[in-house]
Amino acid sequence: MMLTRQTSGACPLHGGQSDVKLQCPALGRTAGLQQPLQTQRRSCSSCVRCQTGQEQQPQQNTSRRSVLGTSLALALAANTQIQSLPAFAKVVDKEWEKVKLPVDPGVVLLDIAFTESNPDHGFLLGSRQTLLETNDGGKTWNPRQVAAAQDEGFNYRFQSISFAGEEGWIVGKPAILLHTKDGGRNWDRVPLSGKLPGNPVLIVATGGSKAEMTTDQGAIYVTDNAAYSWAAAVQETVDATLNRTVSSGISGASYYEGSFSQINRSPGGDYVAVSSRGNFYLTWQPGQTFWSPHNRPTARRVQNMGWTQDNTLWLASRGGDVFFGQEKGGTEKFEQAKLGSRGFGILDVSFRDASLGYACGGSGSLFKTSDGGDSWKRVRATDDVAGNLYAIKWQKNGAGYILGNDGILLRFIA
Repeated sequence: MMLTRQTSGACPLHGGQSDVKLQCPALGRTAGLQQPLQTQRRSCSSCVRCQTGQEQQPQQNTSRRSVLGTSLALALAANTQIQSLPAFAKVVDKEWEKVKLPVDPGVVLLDIAFTESNPDHGFLLGSRQTLLETNDGGKTWNPRQVAAAQDEGFNYRFQSISFAGEEGWIVGKPAILLHTKDGGRNWDRVPLSGKLPGNPVLIVATGGSKAEMTTDQGAIYVTDNAAYSWAAAVQETVDATLNRTVSSGISGASYYEGSFSQINRSPGGDYVAVSSRGNFYLTWQPGQTFWSPHNRPTARRVQNMGWTQDNTLWLASRGGDVFFGQEKGGTEKFEQAKLGSRGFGILDVSFRDASLGYACGGSGSLFKTSDGGDSWKRVRATDDVAGNLYAIKWQKNGAGYILGNDGILLRFIA
């Protein structure tokens, strides 16, 4: 089943039809030259040159005080033309520093990614069409504008970004897909069909013009030709799956509202998704034609789920409990971790390697494990971080970042 860039058609996930082509009108891309915002030259209010736009003629009776005053004014005027650093960091713990970003208050940071050819060059994105760029490993950031995302007057929520080599992808809400082949110097808009089921919430670049795109309604599409055509990996709607399996004892399936609250992909290509109410969760493996629903292992609803480096599931419930799967892959066998969240909700769990990992959550809550999750210790220094910590992201070179609301970005410095 293919989603192409020509004409229009029916969605392969509507009605569970397996022989319908979903097509997308994408004959052309809106290309735009992408450059960092330039700092405007400012004038000095005390400088005669800035006020008149002309050179002041020297006078024979110039006093020593006037010479010094004019020199100082010229120096101040020159200094105003020097571009100040867009961000600076404040150490909050021996392992983490808080980076100040050039964003408006209230911006929620959602994802971060770096090019593989240059691990110091990356992009940070979030709500209110936030897109920032760094060339020094995340120490400083500059705003970026994408012309292809400014044509329709929408205030996009950039949700996910991924790179494989110099090729990168961005998806957001309302439905938008951006693509680059040159490490983000230029971004092209890839039009999406209005019949796309749900909004894209996750994009993963898999290399060689290949990528996987997932929507909040469980659709998974795969391209191997830089988005000129897409193949549907799931051939049945989640609603159809639940109607077929609800008699099997999936608790809360009858309350499904048609969308997922969280979706995460393992390095091996397995997916886990949490239902919008947190009543149950679903898993999917490459080759399967539908999602597999599972009962949650706790009476509390599920907040988020994801994967460890060895393809084991972790689960955070609403209330701060964390569980780890006792089998690799999709499982319903979990064991609770001794984390002690003090009632703060845990929003994400992520491991840097087989031993070192962190869990983050509300009110700056951060917990650390050095033994693969057997024991946890609270990082008290981040209690003063005024905001919620939503996501922990590790790069292939070991660099780590924690993203939160109100433009909170923590950078791993250990």
